[in-house]
Amino acid sequence: MSEPGSALHRAGEPDPAPGPAYTPRRISGPVLMGVVPGQPLAVAHRAADLAHSLGVDLVCAYVDVTTYLREEPDGAGQARPIDPDGIDDDVEGIGAAIKGQLAAALAGSGVAWSFVTLAGDPARALGRLAETVDASVIVVGTRERGLGARLEELLTGSVAVHLTHRQLRPVLVVPLAPHTRHQPQEGR
Repeated sequence: MSEPGSALHRAGEPDPAPGPAYTPRRISGPVLMGVVPGQPLAVAHRAADLAHSLGVDLVCAYVDVTTYLREEPDGAGQARPIDPDGIDDDVEGIGAAIKGQLAAALAGSGVAWSFVTLAGDPARALGRLAETVDASVIVVGTRERGLGARLEELLTGSVAVHLTHRQLRPVLVVPLAPHTRHQPQEGR
């Protein structure tokens, strides 16, 4: 039997003690998806499925980690390179390539979507954008398996974990390339 004030109420049990009424609200903010170069399309497909199911737009955001956001006196921000003398990555080219891949992946989906390039720390940039567009949920993918990915996560941390700790919006993490244990084949 559920106790008054418990989280769940089972059918057939007495109603719990009355409390403040909860009135659900219609989800109206867009789904915000973080994208990275070479990311499997499964993340875009799940984010589009969610946006379609909720009847909202999809905002796709690529965060260029080689730049930071410099606040200007007028309140506007401008992306600046972390190392002005370093190798100049083709940020516009990378963004255009990602946008092209998304256009092909989302063609015919019926989901209205947009693409934006951000600067700085991915979790902070996605959190700021989520606040700006009043996103309903943030969708990100897991990292690919491998030593390089483990080292990167050790040094920079998980974007999904940082997102869940830095803002109040729900975060949906789409698993990519699940690791399977090697199973010996029969008869060998």
